Amino acid sequence: MRAIGIAIVILSLCGGLAADSLWKDGTRSLYADRKAIREGDVLTVLIFESTTASSRADTKTAKSESASTKPGVGPLLSLLPEWSVSGKTGSQASGSTTRSGTLVGKISVVVKEVLPNGNLRVEGTRTIGVNGEKEKIVLTGIVRPEDVSPENTVPSTAIAQAEIHYEGKGPVGNKQREGLLTKLLKWLF
Repeated sequence: MRAIGIAIVILSLCGGLAADSLWKDGTRSLYADRKAIREGDVLTVLIFESTTASSRADTKTAKSESASTKPGVGPLLSLLPEWSVSGKTGSQASGSTTRSGTLVGKISVVVKEVLPNGNLRVEGTRTIGVNGEKEKIVLTGIVRPEDVSPENTVPSTAIAQAEIHYEGKGPVGNKQREGLLTKLLKWLF
């Protein structure tokens, strides 16, 4: 009984105690998925891009013409000698082009804006440096919240208005570029 009395006295001296939630916004529970849904949230994009394009064109033309005269009746036409002219022209051309590319990787992006319809505008950059080479991936686009998996990932193929830029700079990349003399010769010829 004495312990209860002491507890009551201590509680009355402490005044009102406030209890705070474990979650800052109160919207996510311990059992909810940690998906990106708000501005500033981070989302992982799984990049699986593969493109292939090809084009082929064939052209063939031919043209043949001829003209001739024969001496005819009358004094003026009988003075002209017999003559004939013929000509042929033709051309043939063909060409084809093929281009393909594959990009596979992961990049974390930040939700920059929650659009009025609930979709998320995302942006992210990843720069990797190895042995003096720098590789940079930049991704922007619009993500539907329902396309985000429980692991907080989304495939790049599910991103609307996706822009994915991949570039590399450094000694190896510089050697892959054409030199000034080569560019000049290509421009001239």
